Amino acid sequence: MKRIVVIGAGHVGFYVAERLSKKLKSDIKRGQVELMVIDPNQHMTYQPFLPEAAAGNISPRHGVVPLRQALKRCTILTGGVTEIDHASRKLVMQPIAGPVREIEYDEIVIAPGSVSRPLPIPGLADVAIGIKTMGEAIWLRNHVLQRFDVAATTTDPDVRRKALTFVAVGGGFAGAETLGELEDLTATVVDNYPEIDPAEVKWYLVEYADKILPEVGPQMGVYAARELTKRRVDVRLGTTLKSCEGGHVVLTDGEEFDSDTVIWTAGVMPNPLLKQTDLPIGPKGHLECNTRLQVATGVEAGTAEIGEVVDGAWGAGDSAQVPDTSDFPMPYCAPSAQHAVRQAQVLADNIHAKHVGAALKPYEHKYIGSVAGLGLYKGVANTYGFKAKGLLAWLMHRGYHLSRVPGVGRKGRILADWIVGFFTKREMVQLGEISLGREPFEAIAAGSDPARAGKSSS
Repeated sequence: MKRIVVIGAGHVGFYVAERLSKKLKSDIKRGQVELMVIDPNQHMTYQPFLPEAAAGNISPRHGVVPLRQALKRCTILTGGVTEIDHASRKLVMQPIAGPVREIEYDEIVIAPGSVSRPLPIPGLADVAIGIKTMGEAIWLRNHVLQRFDVAATTTDPDVRRKALTFVAVGGGFAGAETLGELEDLTATVVDNYPEIDPAEVKWYLVEYADKILPEVGPQMGVYAARELTKRRVDVRLGTTLKSCEGGHVVLTDGEEFDSDTVIWTAGVMPNPLLKQTDLPIGPKGHLECNTRLQVATGVEAGTAEIGEVVDGAWGAGDSAQVPDTSDFPMPYCAPSAQHAVRQAQVLADNIHAKHVGAALKPYEHKYIGSVAGLGLYKGVANTYGFKAKGLLAWLMHRGYHLSRVPGVGRKGRILADWIVGFFTKREMVQLGEISLGREPFEAIAAGSDPARAGKSSS
């Protein structure tokens, strides 16, 4: 049996496995090929929906896709890969429980995606939160809503001010969209707190560059900054976070204030797993690949050169360094969902082509533009040179991502969420207790356990 292992079930891994399992359907059924997917989670997260999930516009479970339900022809292993020895065609994985496993393979697709890029900023690790997973989105929503209860209940003006001050660091898609959605949420929620003046709620968008949302072009980026400013968002360009120890935020422009909420979206970096392989890694930690999405060395940026191919190893997505041969002035493909989904299709087709002895095709694309949502009925778009803003851009944003999320049933559930949300008010409930798990029961049970009760009293 030939074993093809896909590491990672993000945009690349999921769509590669889905497409390849259809193309190899008969071989898998006859037991000639095994398609294995390894990921720490048992679901694929559609990351463009994370800001909407954080704002409560869609149910969190509608923004994820269960792997075993969607990839029925694949062998699903839930755990993390800790080492890859491609010279021996072996990898080591740590299941969610139990001893490590050594797995042999014939072909491997390395697509673990990216992780938030932390910087050595004092207090960042203790205070800030990213927005890369559905868990982070749920936590962030609960945390933001809980700040209003803190502010409405306390008699300490400093605690109140700190609770109602929110900071997003990074003005790209993740930062601008998350801030836009959550600011829109808080602007609605505050109406339910007569104790709080809406002017007390302060949002900061901190961006090191001199513009936000560069993906939608300079004109639409300027429009987005102006619109956020009209919504009383303090947009700080050419500025970054200096420190945030204990929630005391210090910016490089000299501004200082206290905040309970620091959202960190200032860039991503390749998954640290790549450091535990014997495969060629580029200067920024990415897997070196050619346009056929084979792992290869000696490939120049912006060219379709094949280079020296590492047989049996493939890569794509945020953790791969794939030359960009389009007219868009980038040496390598940017880490975006748009590239990931397209590369996944070419990668799956090339693995199948190699399997049947056909020619491989290069990854080529045309830059179609980008869309971004900035809250309910607000957005910016720049697609095929057509620029839109406001309601039209917001509809384009939702329409595009609805068409890309996997599964007809999931599309229907998301659409139902949006339709219900159009006719009803925003849901402002927060379930912060879900992060406590067993703690409430443990506290009660400890009182009936003589041994634990004695410890607690001592």
